[in-house]
Amino acid sequence: MQSNGEGQGQDSDTNNGNSVGAGLGSGTCVASTSSGSEVGSMKKKKRLSQSEEDVIRLIGQHLDGLGLNQTVDLLMQESGCRLEHTSATKFRNHVMEGEWDKAENDLNELRALMHSPNAIVRMKFLLLQQKYLEYLEDGKVLEALQVLRGELTPLKYNTDRIHVLSGYLMCSHAEDLRAKTEWEGKGTNSRCRLLDKLQTYLPPSVMLPPRRLQTLLRQAVELQRDRCLYHNTKLDSSLDSVTLLLDHVCSRKQFPCYTQQILTEHCNEVWFCKFSNDGTKLATGSKDTTVIIWQVDPESHQLKLLRTLEGHAYGVSYLAWSPDDTYLIACGPDDCSELWLWNVPTGELRTKMSQSHEDSLTSVAWNPDGKRFVTGGQRGQFYQCDLDGNLLDSWEGVRVQCLWCVGDGRTVLASDTHQRIRGYNFEDLTDRNIVQEDHPIMSFTVSKNGRLALLNVATQGVHLWDLQDRVLVRKYQGVTQGFYTIHSCFGGHNEDFIASGSEDHKVYIWHRRSELPIAELTGHTRTVNCVSWNPIIPGLMASASDDGTVRVWGPAPFLDTQEVDGLNENCSNMDS
Repeated sequence: MQSNGEGQGQDSDTNNGNSVGAGLGSGTCVASTSSGSEVGSMKKKKRLSQSEEDVIRLIGQHLDGLGLNQTVDLLMQESGCRLEHTSATKFRNHVMEGEWDKAENDLNELRALMHSPNAIVRMKFLLLQQKYLEYLEDGKVLEALQVLRGELTPLKYNTDRIHVLSGYLMCSHAEDLRAKTEWEGKGTNSRCRLLDKLQTYLPPSVMLPPRRLQTLLRQAVELQRDRCLYHNTKLDSSLDSVTLLLDHVCSRKQFPCYTQQILTEHCNEVWFCKFSNDGTKLATGSKDTTVIIWQVDPESHQLKLLRTLEGHAYGVSYLAWSPDDTYLIACGPDDCSELWLWNVPTGELRTKMSQSHEDSLTSVAWNPDGKRFVTGGQRGQFYQCDLDGNLLDSWEGVRVQCLWCVGDGRTVLASDTHQRIRGYNFEDLTDRNIVQEDHPIMSFTVSKNGRLALLNVATQGVHLWDLQDRVLVRKYQGVTQGFYTIHSCFGGHNEDFIASGSEDHKVYIWHRRSELPIAELTGHTRTVNCVSWNPIIPGLMASASDDGTVRVWGPAPFLDTQEVDGLNENCSNMDS
């Protein structure tokens, strides 16, 4: 971790805010190395390095926060260090006791220790603001008015804030004041918060930032988690949730790369799979003309057949859940001119839509309002429809490969046969180029926040694009991608991972920041067409393959290490 060098290199008058005693040099701490038998004799002194001084002060601050004051005194005495500058200590005490005039006088002593001359004005403003509010809370309106007019206003600083403060004079009682100011009121809590703000203007050699040791430890834990390739659990910023005695590490066996189930109910190639938005169901579409809805057990995460939706004469190559998971739209391959809109809870077909027998409706995307959807195909059709299949708008001449509705409810992203993704606004009928590739874009998906797009590009593999900056962020290695349509996905907590099928019969998983795969999942015997990561259960994933099966992936079962390593459907370790 980068150390904060602010406050170093000052002249000897400030002693770096650390040393005590005469003749110890400029800011140098010394420690006693004598044994107990040498008490009373001349002690041999050891010069402490700057980092050693910093550590002693950090420990002292932490112990002081725990109320171990005698231990802190002994530590400072034995090390020859000083927790903070004596002027800072006086300042702290006066602030906490509400002795505002004395605290203002302390600022004059601190002035020589500060880097920015303007900081004194800002600190004085914060002090007087607290003084003013405490007077108001105590009902001392005349005294508060004097602070406002005679002390705050002459500073000629932050006049907008002074106008706001003047309005608080109209508060009828203390509760009204606290509600309007969002202030905790007179007392230890608000004064501690004031000190935290005031400290930011002081060099750390004079007064340490609040809870500095906890901050450094939290940063270290977060950095280790960020660098952990398999971290797939919700981040907890509290240090109480981790041990500081060991480095953070997530086992590969906790990651969803072991086969939990093999679903064999389809009797032909499985072209698509998609978990519902609430994570409770999985929909799979097959060349066998059926869609199967699977129920996810919330405890065991096992999948159980819920119902089968039949009658898709050309097979089912794409599925889209409505935002509330009430409806599911099924599309067919290139020569299919129809789409089916199913009511999932009842299993009834609400709409079977076909504008023309010459259409090719192979992709669909829901508007965020759940009342409209867009659909299209490679024969130049691009429609916006309502839930009954009524045509609301159309865009002529756009040969659509894949669709996605942006969160603004107006813009639709469409990949087309010109190797690009364009944004189409159905309200003002404008369009613009967003992504341009050199090879056909077979499919794409967008992250939850709408910032990133994941593209499966013919003969190239999986590419990550930043839609806002319109730049290619990363090309992921390992996957075999020809001209088959393969659907990849974001997944895991915070969508830190990417998974894709492949023509070499594997499922590949990458950490979003790493081009090399962290896992290769084997078990399928033909091309893996689609992968879907459960949006609610980060340890659950499904893959659909031309081998007619759907594989459900999860963490390693509760087995001995030797048994886990011997599983046939294994997760290859890619970071060695």
